[in-house]
Amino acid sequence: ICAEDQVDSPVGPLCPPDAEALRQAISAQHGGHAPTQASATGRDTPVTVVLLAIVAVLFVLQALPETGDQVTQAGVTFGPAVAAGQWWRLVTGGFLHFGLIHVGFNGYMLFQLGRLMEGAVGSASFAGIYAAGLLGGTAGALLLSYGAFTAGASGAIFGLLGAALVLMKQRGMKPFSTSLGRLLILNLVFTFAVPGVSIGGHVGGLLAGGAAMLALGGDADPRTRAARPAGVAAVMLVVAWAIGVGVVGALG
Repeated sequence: ICAEDQVDSPVGPLCPPDAEALRQAISAQHGGHAPTQASATGRDTPVTVVLLAIVAVLFVLQALPETGDQVTQAGVTFGPAVAAGQWWRLVTGGFLHFGLIHVGFNGYMLFQLGRLMEGAVGSASFAGIYAAGLLGGTAGALLLSYGAFTAGASGAIFGLLGAALVLMKQRGMKPFSTSLGRLLILNLVFTFAVPGVSIGGHVGGLLAGGAAMLALGGDADPRTRAARPAGVAAVMLVVAWAIGVGVVGALG
């Protein structure tokens, strides 16, 4: 896209047809009104702001010499610890990070995708989609790397990517012809090509986020729509817990 034609969007520069299609997709979710890029402030995206604040505070605690080791060791996802009853690790691992680059990239992606998705589906539904991606990522990480220490919001980020692509598909776009689709492909290549990256966490989050968006639907009753992605998140929580407990039982 040449600089003169590109249109800024919450997911990066888009060509004019893609930008208009995305605007129409978000508008349809809002009953004909789409928030503009300028209106995507903290007031309009409270869940995104709270999630970013939690990630930032926990990273500061991880970086402090007095609390760093304790916070990290007590919160990362680790299968044997889950089996021993430390169920909170199913959630807390999705908010902790290993290093500045790790938290910086995930924080940036959450900021960008949060402005897009929370504005499109509403704060309550967005929270359910994010939770589904996080817990789906936890389940995938436990399934493929049960005895490893894993952490990071990338499972939830992949969940938001999956949900955004489903939203585009529902509104008649070709998601893999957009910059968002290409971003997903690039990140999947990175996931499988770079050692030490949680394949299960990324793929599990992607599938769970996409499923939550499918469950939400484009014309769900506003009074019940938030319960649908939350239901997917609840299923992912049960699956993650079952994997965390069941694998040890099977091995024992």
